[in-house]
Amino acid sequence: MKILCFDTCFNKSFIVLSEGKNILQTKIINSDEKNYHSAYLIPEIRNILVNNNMFIKDLNAIGINIGPGSFTGVRAGVTIARVLCQQFNIKLIGVPSLEILSYLNKEKKSAAVVLDARKNKVYFGEYDNGIVITKPCLKDKDELFSCLNKNSTVITDASISEFLNENGIKNLCYEAFDENLGLYLSSIVQNQLDNSNEDFNWAKVKPLYIQKPSISKPKEKTNVL
Repeated sequence: MKILCFDTCFNKSFIVLSEGKNILQTKIINSDEKNYHSAYLIPEIRNILVNNNMFIKDLNAIGINIGPGSFTGVRAGVTIARVLCQQFNIKLIGVPSLEILSYLNKEKKSAAVVLDARKNKVYFGEYDNGIVITKPCLKDKDELFSCLNKNSTVITDASISEFLNENGIKNLCYEAFDENLGLYLSSIVQNQLDNSNEDFNWAKVKPLYIQKPSISKPKEKTNVL
């Protein structure tokens, strides 16, 4: 089974092409002075497929990070995946970003994943070796102290890592590690395809925003006499 996975939700974009459990090619894309990293997704997907003598129609499944994360990244990645799967009748598997990050936990204990959601809020989820304990949800930053299990590995981003360090809570900052997160996504997608009877229809996969994007509304016009 030929599977293309891509992730545009974090501080980099990740692309992984695999056949079964064999990784054929991976690519990590950074933002530059001109564009956000997700702007290079389509050209890089095209390059990877060409390098491996494949076309989109040859794919059996696509795996995508559905968020939460960068609103721009989530929207771009999920939209591209849905369009490709609809046009070429390809299976689509969506995986939450918190679940992907939970695989950074190498300890034999559960993982609590916490990401900055801004406005003094965080995205929170708990996982135990791939099993969901707490689905991704939104919490107040100050709630963390009562939510975090002392026996869990805490995985977070740079902003929340600083906050946790100031409060004496040990954590792993994913941005401090040079990890190819696309490989974790690929592994999760392969596992779901192997162990689930779902049809993985593209229409069922939608962005996991959890909260609405902070867009300022235009001021209402007032009548001028």
